[in-house]
Amino acid sequence: MKKMYASLTVIMAIVLVLAGCSTNSNKEAGANNKGDGTGKITIGLSVSTQNNPFFVTLKDGAEKAAKEAGATLVVVDAQDDTAKQISGIEDLIQKKVSVILINPTDSDAIVTAVESANKANIPVITVDRAANGGEVVTHIASDNVNGGKMAGEYILKALGDKGNLVELQGIAGTSAANDRGQGFHEAVDGKDGVKVIASQPADFDRAKGLSVMENILQGNKDIGAVFAHNDEMALGAVQAIQASGQKILVVGFDATDDAVKAVNDGQMAATVAQKPASIGETAVKTALQVLKGETVEKSIAVELELITKK
Repeated sequence: MKKMYASLTVIMAIVLVLAGCSTNSNKEAGANNKGDGTGKITIGLSVSTQNNPFFVTLKDGAEKAAKEAGATLVVVDAQDDTAKQISGIEDLIQKKVSVILINPTDSDAIVTAVESANKANIPVITVDRAANGGEVVTHIASDNVNGGKMAGEYILKALGDKGNLVELQGIAGTSAANDRGQGFHEAVDGKDGVKVIASQPADFDRAKGLSVMENILQGNKDIGAVFAHNDEMALGAVQAIQASGQKILVVGFDATDDAVKAVNDGQMAATVAQKPASIGETAVKTALQVLKGETVEKSIAVELELITKK
């Protein structure tokens, strides 16, 4: 009997030790997470699309920071497909990466992937667009609400607080589209003499920006300005406007190379400059802090500025 009690005591002690290990905080998990057990830090980056120059630059910034830190960056391209993004993140989880950076295609749909990473004890950081659920260590992005407001205020000043406005929205459900739209409407709604006559999605895509703007122009001949939630849609709108022979002020968002050139050439009036390379670099540097067990802010903002013709 004494031997039986002794055995039970040992078993109970083992159970208690294991239970204690399972209650480690995320901070401790981050500090001890060395990926596949080789000791090398591997950072996963799930990007919404590599067809958009903004996200290519963001990826380049992340790669630069990872290389400087001696870490490996594994990039998966969702190609603006939510199912493909979730699958790509599952692959990163299977590879036992140390931390996952996620630029969601859809802030709601990405929640299941974030939760999968949480279950695997892999820290998650969202980049440019937020996730509407799951446990995220921090969100790194420009202040999109403020950026939309900057665009709206610039348009009001340029038009003298009067005129018909068009809004080209990004992908429905993304935090970037929601926030930029919110800021824009905070600036222009309720102003006497100003009316948003069309607010339609063009999914952050240049070709869709062109086709949506063509349709809007067919039904509206008195448009003062267009605000597009990103430069790709803005550049598509510029094509449609030029073909129509009208003169309409166009403001974009991102300050991609093509858009800045269009501003300097007088084809676009302005673009709100995010700094995608800085967002990517900041994401990687923050990931390394998390893996060291350091405390980081729940939201990290990257500077914005309005770019107009030099």
